[in-house]
Amino acid sequence: MAEKSFKYVIIGGGVSAGYAAREFSKQGVKPGELAIISKEAVAPYERPALSKAYLFPEGTARLPGFHVCVGSGGERLLPEWYKEKGIELILSTEIVKADLAAKTLVSAAGEIFKYHILIIATGSAVIRLTDFGVQGADAKNIFYLREIDDADKLVQVIKEKKNGKVVIVGGGYIGLELSAALRINNLDVTMVYPEPWCMPRLFTAGIAAFYEGYYANKGVKIIKGTVAVGFNADSNGEVKEVKLKDGRVLEADIVVVGVGGRPLVTLFKGQVEEEKGGIKTDAFFKTSVSDVYAVGDVATFPMKLYNDIRRVEHVDHARKSAEQAVKAIKSNEEGKTIDVYDYLPFFYSRSFDLSWQFYGDNVGDAVLFGDNDPASPNPKFGSYWIKDGKVVGAFLEGGSPDENKAIAKVARVQPPAMNLDLLTKEGLSFACKI
Repeated sequence: MAEKSFKYVIIGGGVSAGYAAREFSKQGVKPGELAIISKEAVAPYERPALSKAYLFPEGTARLPGFHVCVGSGGERLLPEWYKEKGIELILSTEIVKADLAAKTLVSAAGEIFKYHILIIATGSAVIRLTDFGVQGADAKNIFYLREIDDADKLVQVIKEKKNGKVVIVGGGYIGLELSAALRINNLDVTMVYPEPWCMPRLFTAGIAAFYEGYYANKGVKIIKGTVAVGFNADSNGEVKEVKLKDGRVLEADIVVVGVGGRPLVTLFKGQVEEEKGGIKTDAFFKTSVSDVYAVGDVATFPMKLYNDIRRVEHVDHARKSAEQAVKAIKSNEEGKTIDVYDYLPFFYSRSFDLSWQFYGDNVGDAVLFGDNDPASPNPKFGSYWIKDGKVVGAFLEGGSPDENKAIAKVARVQPPAMNLDLLTKEGLSFACKI
C-alpha cells in the first residue's frame, strides 16, 4: 500500500489535535505539511458537550455547532477550514502500529504514514466493566461515554426508553453530569458508587454534601458504599437488573458506566519513557524520543507551580498543552526559545442550574464558606485549601466571571492564610481583594 509522508503528524483527533492545528496555522504551517490521523469519523470537537447539551431534550448541541475551538471562545474549525489551510484530516483511521525509530505509523487497513515530527494526542479510553469480567457487563443498553458515537447511542436509547429507569455506575465527573442530563430527560435515575461521597478526587465531604442533596431534591437517587457486581438481561439480551455487592438488585432499562479512563499509550510502550501512567515529557511536551511530542491526557509533565510532575485529564490542559507543543516545535525550528509550560490546574462542571470552577491544588486543610444549602434558591459557596500557611486551591459554586477570575488568582498567587476561622468568615471577599 502506498506511503503518505508529512512534515508533522498528529495522532489522535480530539480536543488537543484541533487546538494544535489552529496553533500550527497561526505559526504559518504550509499546505501539505500537517496531517491529523483520527479513528473518529468527524473533525475535532469540544468533547465536554457530549455529557451536557448533546443529551438535552431542548436546546440540544449538535455538530457542526461544537467543533473546536468554540469551547474557549475561539473560531469554530469546520472540516472546510482544514481543507483551506492545506491540513489533511485523515478520519476513520485507526493506527495499530507505531515505530518511533523509523518515524512510521501503520493503520488497521495497512496504510503507512511517515513523519518528521510526531505529536501524540491519543487521549484516554474509558475503563469498561468487561475489562474486569463483571458478569453480564456485555448486555445491550450498557453504555459508556467518550466519543460522539457513544453519545449518539445514548440519545437513541433515551428516545426508546421514555420515562425508563437508569442506573449510573460511578460518582465522578461523568456520573454527576450524566445523572443530571438523564434526569432532565425525565428518566428515573439512580447513581451507584463505592466511595463515601461523590467526586472524591476533588470534593471534600462538605462540598459533596451539597451536590448530593441538590441531586436528591431533583429526584436522583444515590446509593453509596457499594458497587455493581453483575447484570441480568432479558430474552433480547437487554439489561434489566443491576446486582450490587451489598445484595440489592436495581431495575434498569439503561445503564451508563463512568468509572474513569486510562491514557492510550500502548502503541508506544517500550519506545518512549513513561511515568505515572503517561508518556514523560519536558515543559515543552517533548518526549525522550527525538522529534516526538505528547500532549493532553497522555502527557506526564513538569508542573512548575508545585515543582513536581503530573498527568492531567482535563480539556483545559488538552488545549493549552497542544498549543505549547506546537509553539515549541516552531520556535525550535527557528532557533528561538519560549517560556516553559506554567500550568494552573483548572477543573469545572455544569449540571442542572449549577456551575462550579476549581483552581490549584486540593491538598492540606480545607475550609468551606458561603451558602451551601441544597434547598437554597441561589446557592453560592466555596472552599479554600491551605497548605504550609498558604492558600493553594480554591473552589467556587455559582460564581460570576469576575469571582471565578478572583479564585484563579488566589490559587496562582498562593497568599498567606494563617487563621482558618478568619478565612472561613471572609469567604469569597478574601479572594476578591487579592
